[in-house]
Amino acid sequence: MNKNRSSVVRYPTLALLLLLLTPYVAHAQDGPSAEMFTVNNTWMLVATFLVFIMHLGFACLESGMTQAKNTVNILFKNTSVISIGLITYAFVGFNLMYPGDFSIGQFFGFAGFGLDPGAEGNTVAYADGAYTYWTDFIFQAMFAATAATIVSGAVAERIKLGSFLAFTTIYVALIYPIAGSWKWGGGWLDQMGFYDFAGSTLVHSVGGWAALAGVILLGPRLGKYANGRIKAIAGHNMPLATIGVFLLWLGWFGFNGGSVLSADPELVSLVFVTTSLAAAAGVIGAMAASWGIQRMPDLTMILNGSLAGLVGITAGADVVSVNSALLIGFIAGVIVVVSVIFIDRAHLDDPVGAISVHLTCGIWGTLAVGIFSADHSFVTQAIGVVAYGAFSFAAALVIFAGIKAVAGLRVGENEERLGLDVGEHGMEAYSGVR
Repeated sequence: MNKNRSSVVRYPTLALLLLLLTPYVAHAQDGPSAEMFTVNNTWMLVATFLVFIMHLGFACLESGMTQAKNTVNILFKNTSVISIGLITYAFVGFNLMYPGDFSIGQFFGFAGFGLDPGAEGNTVAYADGAYTYWTDFIFQAMFAATAATIVSGAVAERIKLGSFLAFTTIYVALIYPIAGSWKWGGGWLDQMGFYDFAGSTLVHSVGGWAALAGVILLGPRLGKYANGRIKAIAGHNMPLATIGVFLLWLGWFGFNGGSVLSADPELVSLVFVTTSLAAAAGVIGAMAASWGIQRMPDLTMILNGSLAGLVGITAGADVVSVNSALLIGFIAGVIVVVSVIFIDRAHLDDPVGAISVHLTCGIWGTLAVGIFSADHSFVTQAIGVVAYGAFSFAAALVIFAGIKAVAGLRVGENEERLGLDVGEHGMEAYSGVR
């Protein structure tokens, strides 16, 4: 955002940051101002770091919520997802998501393979500031990898490693970027007025629909629904899962705060507040719902409640009031508990509750923008939810079905019973523990 020097003095932290970065200001390109160019880039890179930390959070949460005998497999998948995501998004995904000009209506466009800042120089201008092409790419690439990470938890403990990595490659390279282009790339939903600030639908629901497709085709873990009864398969490390949730909550400050796309102190701080309050309200909502329905306070439910609140507020963190953020988060916390129970009773085996957190609450958060923001239409939000759902679910179903036909999706029964750590990797996370 264009701000003169007198406005900077009103924000001592911003002034200190400018002072520390003064030697680098001379290298900034022509833009709104040399100072703000530098500050915007610095904030966006800090936000990128925070989003990267979310992948550690996912790894801790997923491994803690699953059995000890599959820990190495979970960690291997999470490490691979971020690596595959970065490479595929750099090679093809980024230019699919931000094609500039669309070649098929406002549905599809492609600006070519690889990364190239082009003749326009090394800045990307927005209404409130500017930052470099490279900053733009690395921030968006972290989001792309997140969509595939969501799938990892839902299909845990029974999917073949190679099949999962093949799915991740295709989904991050093609499906997520095409879907993202419809809104963030200036496509048809953007033209219609659909709004998704930081990705309740574009990231979380798109990943959640893929998770649902994978769970349907994979089937449940052995013994989960034996004789028509639901058997709880407890995670092996609740402290690790809790650490994962706190890391995700921390990372969400970059996920949502970075989506302001500038270092505007007023808007970034508002987004921090709405994000935090929604997460806190999600915990309370999940606590109330689990205590009321299950007659006991369930730690896994309140952990997912915090994530539900975060997912729910992500679509409208910058356009809803503080009170609305509290309500959105609380409702998301209730929804996630009901959704987890419903999905389990439908015999859809989701070990970490990823579908309930990311898909169900992503839908709620997107629709909530049309309810709590006077500037956005509920009907338009609903159209976006349906369009993304149909495309993402169908695409994921086709990809998973194709991989299943060629290489198979599921490990053998003996391997599943033994554990994927030994079966897929020939090693154990904890010596002598299975």
